[in-house]
Amino acid sequence: MARKASPDRPFFVASPEEIIAGRTTDVYFERTLRVLGAEGIDRKVVAEVRAKALPRRIPWAVFAGLEEALRLLERLRIDVGVRAVDEGTVFGAGDVVFSIAGRYNLFGAYETPLLGLLCQASGIATAAARCRKAAGNRAILSFGARRMHPAIAPMIDRSAYIGGADGVSAVASAKRLGLEPSGTMPHALVLCVGDTVEATRAFRRIIGRKAPCVSLIDTFNDEKVEALRVARALGSGLAAVRLDTPASRRGSMADILREVRWELDLNGFRRVKLFVSGGLDEEKIPGLNPWADGYGVGTRIASAPVVDFALDIVEIDDRPVAKRGKEAGEKKLCRCRRCGARVNVPVRARPPRCACGGATADIHRTFMRGGRIALKLPAPREIRARTLAGLRRVAL
Repeated sequence: MARKASPDRPFFVASPEEIIAGRTTDVYFERTLRVLGAEGIDRKVVAEVRAKALPRRIPWAVFAGLEEALRLLERLRIDVGVRAVDEGTVFGAGDVVFSIAGRYNLFGAYETPLLGLLCQASGIATAAARCRKAAGNRAILSFGARRMHPAIAPMIDRSAYIGGADGVSAVASAKRLGLEPSGTMPHALVLCVGDTVEATRAFRRIIGRKAPCVSLIDTFNDEKVEALRVARALGSGLAAVRLDTPASRRGSMADILREVRWELDLNGFRRVKLFVSGGLDEEKIPGLNPWADGYGVGTRIASAPVVDFALDIVEIDDRPVAKRGKEAGEKKLCRCRRCGARVNVPVRARPPRCACGGATADIHRTFMRGGRIALKLPAPREIRARTLAGLRRVAL
């Protein structure tokens, strides 16, 4: 019988206990383990995670979700080892990013949740990184918590942050990241107060210096008219204006931004910044960069297509083996120190010389031995710095 929502379990999400107990797996893994157990088969295997292709045929992605995958395995208290690239690593299609070794019967039921943790987090981090790359040095804020189930808002925002977003809007997410939540004001405030200037004055009066005063200027009137009204009324108390103009009234957002910037500059308000939100992605952002100072990106990041990782056995009892279409044998991912190119090679092979002439080195690290996390896991801020360093090597 299907479980119904109840006062003590009001949301249709799996609890940590259910995930750790293997209740979120696909049923064919449960059945496989029953068969193997009944037949007395218990193989030592190596299984690898990689994506044959990346979403929308993009040339690179950002690896994320590793810490949650390691935490899950550690809670299982099973004897497995994990080698992987660091979170925040820029990788490509076919690159082996994660490798697990141990008795298949111990971890086989967890293929589903392990892939889920890596696939979705990497997809979100990748979308954020592509927006980050498109925006250059302009601010990128993650506004997408409302687009997905609230239970996973912290995961969404963590992935967006390590992908390169400067801040996140959800309160719980920001707290976990050690950040102040980022946001402006909603249309609801302007509508309830009844006037953009009065709403902005009230925001400034009540919130004060706890947050920059950013006025939402597209609720009632033309954007350039409202921008000048709030700039004249707030003076130095106004940090920026936000444009979230609906598509039905927008025309060209670039033209609107150009007009607003022109009028503000002409009237002595050059210091007032322009912040844009609403339907943005890495394809639209570059066309707005000449006038915008920052962006709030929601749907494109929060509901990003997952990185379609697969987990495949490549060794059984120390013998290379693989299904059709996959390369047998455990591998390592080597990256060129000069140009950043990557190549999978057999784990015991020497790192090859890159086509550019540069030396390569294995970028896998041993994160888990005997079922215990073997390295100190970095803070999100450190992971984000690694992502930003990797983005300097790639083009959008």
